[in-house]
Amino acid sequence: MDLDSLLRNQAGVLSHAQAVACGVPPRTVSRRVAEGQWVRVLPRVYRAASHRYGDEARIRAAWLWLGDDALVSGPAAAYWHGMLGAAPPIIQVTVPRTEHRGPRPGVSIRRRTLDAADRTRIRGVGITAPPLTVLETAVALDAGSAFLDRALQRHVRFAEVHRAYSCMLGSRGSRRAGRLLAAAADTAGSDAERLLVALLREAGIGGWVLGHPFGPWTIDLAFVDARVAVEFDGWAWHVDQVRFANDRRKGNALVGAGWTLLRFTWHDLTRTPTLVVGQIRRAVSTAA
Repeated sequence: MDLDSLLRNQAGVLSHAQAVACGVPPRTVSRRVAEGQWVRVLPRVYRAASHRYGDEARIRAAWLWLGDDALVSGPAAAYWHGMLGAAPPIIQVTVPRTEHRGPRPGVSIRRRTLDAADRTRIRGVGITAPPLTVLETAVALDAGSAFLDRALQRHVRFAEVHRAYSCMLGSRGSRRAGRLLAAAADTAGSDAERLLVALLREAGIGGWVLGHPFGPWTIDLAFVDARVAVEFDGWAWHVDQVRFANDRRKGNALVGAGWTLLRFTWHDLTRTPTLVVGQIRRAVSTAA
């Protein structure tokens, strides 16, 4: 491939070895850097001054610096897979344990041995496979549960992510990954119920019952005297059409019978618990 085509294909970045392979002598590389035609962004990795140093270029540069055995990972890999709309400020790259280079500004290094199933290559860049990418990104993000839910709907199957988790046991982030997967499993409804009960007790809010009968249904958590119903929506990825329709029929029936209906997701309970408790408190107070 000629130099111009290489730069176009790689968002304007290239390694020293690639430049030489395209017929640019090392002395010419140094001259172009000295004259400002190329900008050194990482050791022996350059950006053509005519190209913007955007998300794709930052990821390619980090990978080119660390070599073919490296894998872009975490949120940067999620961006490369199309799971996130923007790359993170710090590009994480996973390298073999024998790699001794330290991190550079804008690049973090994780040393870890990965199975072949956890490795892939997309658009010429080594990258963690989707299941491991989803898991590591969910652990890294503050809104990790929402990201995992969305990924399970669109990109990966639960069994694939669970296999990746089994391979990362004992490594950094595995404890939080296990909690996220447990919450996302089929027991998510009961986990949400236990979490809300704990929040209500901590806030000193009583007068509620679990599993209150209402017509052919049961209300997840009900303040019967105040006629306030609290329903859990769970994780969207495993809500089928039949369950969705049944939940909406129940909700419409509750509102039609004069109940105040509040719906919360697992993500609400874990990310904004104070807001959840406040909404429940106000609804019960208003009804009373």
